[in-house]
Amino acid sequence: MRTALAAVLIAVAGVTAGHAAENAVPNVVGVWSGPWRTVIFGHNPHHPGSETTADAPRIRDITFTMEFEGQDGRLVWGHSWSDPEKREPFAASISWDGKRITGADTDGTFDLDIVGENAIEACYVNTALAAQAIVATCGHIERE
Repeated sequence: MRTALAAVLIAVAGVTAGHAAENAVPNVVGVWSGPWRTVIFGHNPHHPGSETTADAPRIRDITFTMEFEGQDGRLVWGHSWSDPEKREPFAASISWDGKRITGADTDGTFDLDIVGENAIEACYVNTALAAQAIVATCGHIERE
């Protein structure tokens, strides 16, 4: 009986420890930057120009930076930019498993996959409803 009870307690402890490790919140505070390849109709602060959404799409390569300035558990916030003079605020939340971040800035949304302690695969979209551009982009950012 004691052996069976000990086995159950060990199993429960193992599940609880595994569950706690699975739900650990990664610290993402810092500056993350890297290359992004973008398709854009129109223009916005990250993709200046005179093009409209009626014009042909453009393909652009940019360096994009996200600065996670604060974190409270799973909630994170900061600023992002392709030009430091045009910093844009964002708010986001880290998923329960600690592997994804989803959020929004002033005109679009993003989904980030945490692929390493200092590496994130990132995708971003915005519609012409919020800005004068339709944008879809993905990139790789690393913590500086």
